[in-house]
Amino acid sequence: MPPTSEGILESSLYVDDVSASVRFYERIFGFRVISDFGGRGCAMQAGERKVLLIFKKGGSRTIQSPHDGAGELHLAFAIPSEELTAWEAWLAENGIEVEEKRTWELGGWSLYFRDPDRHLIEIATPGVWSIY
Repeated sequence: MPPTSEGILESSLYVDDVSASVRFYERIFGFRVISDFGGRGCAMQAGERKVLLIFKKGGSRTIQSPHDGAGELHLAFAIPSEELTAWEAWLAENGIEVEEKRTWELGGWSLYFRDPDRHLIEIATPGVWSIY
């Protein structure tokens, strides 16, 4: 049996414009920058003990670092069920198109939309997974 893990601590997105992405995640989610990596990117607090790393695509190639990636990725953020309608209104107010609204077998809901780099962002209520 492996040693205990407390789950995912951080996730990374690779973007063309770090400043635009930071503004998006600050405005839409209220995340805040907790560490600035200069031109390479930054770390944002994305919930209690959770970190969203925003890296400039190719920005780490000049230093010895394994951090780089490309392509449209997917992240999901947990929201309380009673906040779903408020989130729909908030996204509309900010001009963000919801690409899909889905109900799941266990009764949960998901809203899917894109960030400035076309990463697929999901907000999900309890009932999406058997563990959530």
